[in-house]
Amino acid sequence: MTKRIAIYLRVSTAEQTVENQRRELQAVAKRHGWNIVAIYKDEGVSGTKGRDKRPGFDQLCHGVARREFDQVAAWSVDRLGRSLQGLVGFLAELHAKGVDLYLHQQGIDTATPAGKAMFQMMGVFSEFERAMIVERVKSGLARARSQGKRLGRPLLSGDRERAVRRLLSNGTGILKSAKTAGVGVSAVQRIKAAMVVAVG
Repeated sequence: MTKRIAIYLRVSTAEQTVENQRRELQAVAKRHGWNIVAIYKDEGVSGTKGRDKRPGFDQLCHGVARREFDQVAAWSVDRLGRSLQGLVGFLAELHAKGVDLYLHQQGIDTATPAGKAMFQMMGVFSEFERAMIVERVKSGLARARSQGKRLGRPLLSGDRERAVRRLLSNGTGILKSAKTAGVGVSAVQRIKAAMVVAVG
């Protein structure tokens, strides 16, 4: 009997594309003689987000619950999520419904006992890697502060801020003020908010 496959694709930023993942997984399905019955995707969504913030993943989980396919195929373990608890929970959900998981990058197929054990181990590493990244970012920020560096967006020069205030006072809109003064829209919004507070 031909296996019914659901493909799940995810990228973290809007600049990235799921097309490479899709092409590779479709080629794998063709080699194995699998029948792709559904493709779910989340574009520009971090793997740290929960199911409620990932509509593609949510639809995939509903499909698993209804047993609409025999196996889920994803590019890598970190495409599914970054939380060990979430990954293990998802694997338990799959196995409760008799649905297997194929992870291309790790060469894992949970139809085998070795694949199931390896998947749990990969989840541990995925969570560890995320914790390390967070720790490095915190250390970097602390170091920058200790060296007296100002964090956040750069301040506008006095001339530019005065130009923005003048434009806004004359009734010029936020977008036009930003373009005319050569500054970001968010900077103009901050100045306008400060002006409203000052008047109030």
